[in-house]
Amino acid sequence: MKLKTLLIVFLAAFLGGCGLLGKGGKDVSRTTGWSSDGQGTGSVSYKDGYEQQAGPGLVFIEGGTFTMGRVEEDVMSHWDNTPRRVTVASFYMDETEVSNQDYLEYIHWLMRVYPGDNEKIASALPDSLQWREKLAYNEPYVRNYFRHPAYSNYPVVGVSWLQANDYCQWRTDRVNEQILIERGIITRDDAQSGQNVFTTDTYLTGLYQGTDGKNPITNADGSSRRVKWEDGILLPNYRLPTEAEWEYAAYGLIGNTDGELLTDRKLYPWNGSYLRDDSKKNKGKLKANFTRGRGDLMGMAGALNDNADISAPVYSYDPNDFGLYCMAGNVNEWVFDVYRSLSFNDVNEFQPVRGNVFTQYRHDANGNLVRDQYGELVKDTVADYRNFEDGDYKSQIIEGSDWNTTPEKGTKGMYIQDELPGGFSSMIDDNVRVYKGGSWKDRPYWLIPGTRRFLEETKSSNDLGFRCAMTRVGSPEGF
Repeated sequence: MKLKTLLIVFLAAFLGGCGLLGKGGKDVSRTTGWSSDGQGTGSVSYKDGYEQQAGPGLVFIEGGTFTMGRVEEDVMSHWDNTPRRVTVASFYMDETEVSNQDYLEYIHWLMRVYPGDNEKIASALPDSLQWREKLAYNEPYVRNYFRHPAYSNYPVVGVSWLQANDYCQWRTDRVNEQILIERGIITRDDAQSGQNVFTTDTYLTGLYQGTDGKNPITNADGSSRRVKWEDGILLPNYRLPTEAEWEYAAYGLIGNTDGELLTDRKLYPWNGSYLRDDSKKNKGKLKANFTRGRGDLMGMAGALNDNADISAPVYSYDPNDFGLYCMAGNVNEWVFDVYRSLSFNDVNEFQPVRGNVFTQYRHDANGNLVRDQYGELVKDTVADYRNFEDGDYKSQIIEGSDWNTTPEKGTKGMYIQDELPGGFSSMIDDNVRVYKGGSWKDRPYWLIPGTRRFLEETKSSNDLGFRCAMTRVGSPEGF
């Protein structure tokens, strides 16, 4: 009996040493022992230790817990930012607000790929008429602010929430396309247009008909294939940050901790309760671009207090401890969330957000993916949680599988929406989004990251811009 036991132990040790049991190796499946680069495992190679690279323009924001919401008196008496401790996962965020130069690249691409499609191009253009005022001479900004090189590095404004989302998707596709070009997997195609336009989704689903480069992905048998999401080559989507992500990133509390203890809570993205720099070199200079008082947007000649009459270049003033510029003042910024005054009481403690709309790709009768006239995949809504736990019975959750044909699934059953002339209508609906940060024409109260305001997602303003974020995959900081 003892001899049999010793033989079994010896055999297990031998097989383990050969890589046939246990972890195996990079070229051997630890599940089956089959070669991981062959057809038996679908050519899924072993990728231990994958580390995501930050996309262009992004900086790493290490996640953690913080108290989200009000840090001083609610002077507006809205009671819509009650403090609540939440946890935000690590993510990436734009170092600066999206600039006019950044957005002009987007417009130029649309004009090149969709020449003559004035409707498509016009739908993406910022609303320069937002600069017009009935009793102010702002007409020069209508013509100059977006297009003149003097304002190239100024934040783009006059962009709606919907336009900002479209920009994020375009940026995702251009960054992933460039990754494939740089690796030699595909060749650059300046002639793409119509249905044959590179998007991350159409490439991964095999619908984009590009040209293979000199260094394609190869299978074990030597045949080439397209990059798959499992390869880890393509980056996640650029997107608008959630309200929790934006607020967490703005405070930059990474510089105010001792181990797991928060030593000092912040009022602004910098330490202290003062708006002026107290360092010897820059003593007295304002730390952000805002309106100091009635009629004082920039100070007196010879001593301009923030050196900006309207917005300032995106790299102005000192960055916070995460390395982010202008997280207070300059221009307000769109975030992802749908506005509700009591969201802080409703949302989850981990990755809080309100506004989830779940979709799936549409297929035709033959099971083929459906694309629109621009070659982009069409998506259908399968669940809409913008109203979830929002005060009405079951939050108007629709029973059944066909969401699109079910009536009365919006906010009209919860908030007064009187369409008669002179009637009262609530400003709250499913299409109202949060913006944060304060701007060049705001008072200091709005510079506090915990404050929040809202605007319809189709509207814009001359002091409202945005910046992009990206999800981090894997561990919060790497193992």
